[in-house]
Amino acid sequence: MSRVATAPTSTAPSARRVWTRVRGAALVVALVLIGGIALATVRSGDSHGALDPRSPDPSGSRAVAELLRARGVTITLATTLDHAVSATDPTSTLLVTTPDLLTGTQQATLHSAMARSTGRTVLVGAGTASLATLAPGVTTATSASVRNLAPSCAVPAATRAGSVDLGGERYLTSPGTTADTCYPSGGLPTLVRLPGPGTTDTVLIGSPDILTNDRLDQQGNASLALQLLGSRPHLVWYLPSLADTSATDDTAGDTPENFLSLVPSGWLWGTLQLALAALLAAIWRGRRLGPLVTERLPVALRASEATEGRARLYRKADARDRAATVLRTATRTRLAPLLGVARQDAHAPERLLPALSARLPGTTADPRTLLFGPAPADDAALIRLADQLDALEREVRTS
Repeated sequence: MSRVATAPTSTAPSARRVWTRVRGAALVVALVLIGGIALATVRSGDSHGALDPRSPDPSGSRAVAELLRARGVTITLATTLDHAVSATDPTSTLLVTTPDLLTGTQQATLHSAMARSTGRTVLVGAGTASLATLAPGVTTATSASVRNLAPSCAVPAATRAGSVDLGGERYLTSPGTTADTCYPSGGLPTLVRLPGPGTTDTVLIGSPDILTNDRLDQQGNASLALQLLGSRPHLVWYLPSLADTSATDDTAGDTPENFLSLVPSGWLWGTLQLALAALLAAIWRGRRLGPLVTERLPVALRASEATEGRARLYRKADARDRAATVLRTATRTRLAPLLGVARQDAHAPERLLPALSARLPGTTADPRTLLFGPAPADDAALIRLADQLDALEREVRTS
């Protein structure tokens, strides 16, 4: 008899089926990427960083810059320390938006320029990293949330402005330090004026909120900002930048401890968020939507073939304990109805063993060891266990 050759049946999905499944998700990802690129392109010409006098964003400072220009104040934007120092003259106010970003060498250079100047220096959000050099005699305490605060001082600029939105860094002045303290939060000031020789002074502002576009029109924010920054005809607006060569030269000799120290913190947080998103997606895709539904298999398998295949898997994995558990569980499940034990009690020794002893009082095998014993030590013991379970089941059926 000749055998008819049949084409092998594969359960692996074809490329067409895979594309059909993923094309919807791929389309969504492509639209999101295209939209993000288009939005970034459109906004790239107008967007700048926080406290940037060119930026109309909520965190930018274009509004206060325009008001200062309307009052006749010329503004010089500096992104390097050399430019800021060279642009500062006796008729200037120097605004440093993020002094804590400056390196130790940069802070020393800036402090020397402040000492030579007869103008005003305004430090926004200065903390522990910069106060020791730029404002000796002042330290910080725990920060506070930004909220509406009353001046509670006699500084003319503060009394004219009234209540403003301040918070952030709170300052402590050491004994013997001459300072005007305003806008206390929790008993500690968030604005400190340190008078210097002649008309020189240094002003510390705990938070930048009075300079941002979204808060400038609230309370007395605009009044205080204009008085602090517009007291001289020239304002040097210094935005510390990572592109500043003075910062890179200061750190050129530093050796990174490991690879992670070279990775910006934002990328680490981004990787963590992506990992969390992947985990949530895996949980979502792996959720059970209901009971399992039987379906026709692409090929028909005899029960003996399935049994042999599973046995080979157990043997390959050296899973004698798992195989013994399956054999014992199946035997107990079949013995329970024969012994008059409820199916839910089939795996309880205190229910099954007494019924088995009553049915087979003279059996030589130990029922507890057979049905609830330890895993076999080798393959021979596993085969012997299977034979003994079969013999026990036959004995119960014929008794």
